[in-house]
Amino acid sequence: MEPASTIIGRFGGVTKVAEIAGVTRVRVSNWKRPKAVGGTGGRVPQSHHVTLLTAAERLGIALTASDFLAPAAPPEVNL
Repeated sequence: MEPASTIIGRFGGVTKVAEIAGVTRVRVSNWKRPKAVGGTGGRVPQSHHVTLLTAAERLGIALTASDFLAPAAPPEVNL
């Protein structure tokens, strides 16, 4: 689920993000799971944004604050 999947991928996976964020791999994996099954619905918790942005800059990974925003829903089409 987005945007967590993209952000995790940019860092090279769940293990690397967990190390950076100081949480377990399960916690990071839950960022990619729907809320209905105990995940965050694709959202990276705000408490980790600054840590991940700082690490991305240090590691040369393209990441901005706007990358943490959920993608916009497509507009409804009335036929």
